[in-house]
Amino acid sequence: MAVPETSLTTADLARIDGQLADTDRLLEQNYPGDDGSRQPVHTVYVPADRFTPSLAADWGNQALATAAAHGGLARLGSLLGQDADLAEAVASRVETKLGTEPIEDLRLDFEDGFGDRGDDAEDAAAVAAASAVAAAVSAGSAPPFIGIRFKCFEAPTRARGLRTLDLFVSGLAAAGELPAGLVLTLPKVTTVAQVQAMDYAVSRLEEIHSLPAGRLRFEVQVETPQLILGPEGTSPVAQLPHAVPGRISGLHYGTYDYSASLQISAEYQSMEHPVADFAKEVMQLAVAGTGIRLSDGSTNIIPVGDNVENAWQLHGRLVRRSLERGFYQGWDLHPAQLPSRFAATYAFYRQGLPAAAGRLRNYVEQTGGGVMDEPATARALAAFVLRGVQCGAVGAEEVQALAGVGLPQLTSLAHPRLTTTSK
Repeated sequence: MAVPETSLTTADLARIDGQLADTDRLLEQNYPGDDGSRQPVHTVYVPADRFTPSLAADWGNQALATAAAHGGLARLGSLLGQDADLAEAVASRVETKLGTEPIEDLRLDFEDGFGDRGDDAEDAAAVAAASAVAAAVSAGSAPPFIGIRFKCFEAPTRARGLRTLDLFVSGLAAAGELPAGLVLTLPKVTTVAQVQAMDYAVSRLEEIHSLPAGRLRFEVQVETPQLILGPEGTSPVAQLPHAVPGRISGLHYGTYDYSASLQISAEYQSMEHPVADFAKEVMQLAVAGTGIRLSDGSTNIIPVGDNVENAWQLHGRLVRRSLERGFYQGWDLHPAQLPSRFAATYAFYRQGLPAAAGRLRNYVEQTGGGVMDEPATARALAAFVLRGVQCGAVGAEEVQALAGVGLPQLTSLAHPRLTTTSK
């Protein structure tokens, strides 16, 4: 067969390549996509001085005790609308989870949960926190992700926040290798400049402690309207990934600070208020393709006293709502929120597994089905199933049986760019 002739010349193509060189670099450097690593399903915040190496296990025991006092985990599933079979399947996995890894991500809080206790008290707490985290990591009792939230970079608290950050990171560095899952949280961000200042601070700490460049990543809390819509009419949050490429690990929505700043009365401040949904949609758009993860906020309706079951139903519904909207992480504030967190999360993945796995099998085997999935949808299906495996909702053997793929192929389907770039 003769090679068909084209009208555009090699010179034309070279000119177009030159015109798009900046675009190619932008897409390569600033939009690497998700790295395929595990994302925790929640972040637990506790006042920094309350952390001990046994805290995670203590929370798990309290969560199990609360569930037992209210009819057990299967009954919790029924309260969340699960049928009997699903509730039993979820309950057994949640029980195991609460006994082995009840907290996936823990933040020792030096901000709202700690307050202003004076410099001497906070210095001592920061040093003690570093020592306790190092001890927990060494003993194997620390959650897989752990770190601190320090005070914000507004003028009144900037020096204090930086000092606490310095003491904590320096203490960990002196104790040995930093925890693999170390996370640092910058709260109440209002401008891009504050994030650039944080980038400078952690860069200097890396230099001082001979850490690899980029080792100290951090998450940004989206708690102010100024970060969603700036004074020039632009969205500063959309600039963050490009102002400090590769440095930000996540954006966390702050339910109550954000709502209060918009003068929403306390009774109506919620993760599902329209102002919250708008902010979170902007956050999603801002980080799409950048590899930066998203986290929803918290509910302050706690399952205690006579309100346990109502609070569980509310929390479970909000967790499910976040998952359906693409927010795979949220905040938990009390041990009794752990059962509803994991029950709602596990039910989400287990309910979706049969259909997702079936479509994935049809895509991989190129067999006909009721839905014609494109590569982008296949990636989404694989990413959904992979998240279910990573959080413990489903087993790798279930995926193999239903989808016909093992974990390596599942990961490759979910994140094909990683496979390509690793070759």
